[in-house]
Amino acid sequence: MSASKVKVNLLDFSHEALKEWFASVGEKPFRATQVIKWLHQMGVDDLTQMTNLSKTLRAFLQENAEIRAPEIVMEQQSADGTCKWVLRLADGNAIETVFIPEEDRGTLCVSSQVGCALDCTFCSTARQGFNRNLTVAEIIGQLWIAKRTLQKDPKGERAVTNVVMMGMGEPLLNFEPVVAALRLMLDDNAYGLSRRRVTVSTSGVLPAMGRLADTLDVSLAVSLHAPNDELRNRLVPLNRKYPIKELLAACQSFLDKKDTQRKYITWEYVMLDGVNDTEQHAHELAALLQGIPSKINLIPFNPFPDTRYKRSSNNRIYRFRDILQESGYTVMTRKTRGDDIDAACGQLAGEVNDRSRREIHFARIEQGH
Repeated sequence: MSASKVKVNLLDFSHEALKEWFASVGEKPFRATQVIKWLHQMGVDDLTQMTNLSKTLRAFLQENAEIRAPEIVMEQQSADGTCKWVLRLADGNAIETVFIPEEDRGTLCVSSQVGCALDCTFCSTARQGFNRNLTVAEIIGQLWIAKRTLQKDPKGERAVTNVVMMGMGEPLLNFEPVVAALRLMLDDNAYGLSRRRVTVSTSGVLPAMGRLADTLDVSLAVSLHAPNDELRNRLVPLNRKYPIKELLAACQSFLDKKDTQRKYITWEYVMLDGVNDTEQHAHELAALLQGIPSKINLIPFNPFPDTRYKRSSNNRIYRFRDILQESGYTVMTRKTRGDDIDAACGQLAGEVNDRSRREIHFARIEQGH
């Protein structure tokens, strides 16, 4: 018996890549635009529904292509309206995607890796270890699934207006697939999101930050979490390779390459009780970021099983915020959303076949080795 034919997954193509594929099989490039609209604007999962394609082309696509997104295996709704999907991948791993509705926006938090290759000590995803990078289809498939699912909401359609690459994984360690997915998010023939409403979060992968600035105009969020190298080395071990001084220079370079007037770096700062939340830390942070257009997000720590960290008190968070505001910074104290379904910042875990043996590493840390 002959092996079954391997079909290309249409969700794996950016617009330009799909044009090239159609050209390679003797079709006009404009067919790519038609298919992109069917896939991402209309959200079809059936090739026969693409009625402005000829019957011959539809038959060709049915024989050679498919539309394959991750599978929803669990959907959880928080009391505050946040929705989390656990998505099963073809290899058995699972990732998590979160939709956060607000009055003026709907934000989708998208994963970029199965687990995470970094080992930030306060993050639940890091405890799961790392398996692999996600494909384009697995990244854009999260937005494809969210849009289709939210349109069926009996309360009325809830739109995804913002995307943040802040789910499982470090996006800039999966550069090419992430950029291809981002291009689809921004493409007027696909999702047509504003570049100001698409944000890539990074712990500070400096070479890739430069590549991103040269490749795509999107917003940048940096997971800082500490105002000095000694503390950040403990919380974000990547800092040992790319210390804060080099990180700040890379951020300024990123801003210099943006062609929009409204440009700033968003700094993510998780508030950990007795670790990074003192008045001294706040003053140090204010001095550190001086001269860099900044918005600072203070994130109350969201506990997860077996963590040694605790959430800062509200009084400490408010005092920290006030010091930064008095220094002239725009500061947001992020509301804790979805923590009753483990969908809050730092809590995404999924089901990861860990190839990095990360749990053993963290067990040794907890035991003081």
